[in-house]
Amino acid sequence: QVQLVESGGGLVQAGGSLRLSCTASGSAFRADSMHWYRQALGKEREFVANILSDGSTNYDYSVKGRFTISRGDAENTVILQMNSLKSEDTAAYYCKATWHWGTYWGRGTQVTVSS
Repeated sequence: QVQLVESGGGLVQAGGSLRLSCTASGSAFRADSMHWYRQALGKEREFVANILSDGSTNYDYSVKGRFTISRGDAENTVILQMNSLKSEDTAAYYCKATWHWGTYWGRGTQVTVSS
């Protein structure tokens, strides 16, 4: 059974930085892609960034230039470095990992940016 666990969320002042980490366990195979999404209170879950099997990355326009997604040193780990945080970045952040046989989500980690 694949499980994803996010960590690194917290409270930070506007302009500050946070580093989120997500590790997927339970698979002997490297995930095809890993993603970050976020969901603010009362809003739908939205795409933030992803990293594909070839190492290419994609970002939502709202975070491009401020957030960086990368693979961690451990297998099936993904990092989201968030800089220049804004109050509108406040949300629960969720990690998603995909393999050809399925897609799995973590339970999320809360990021709160105070203005």
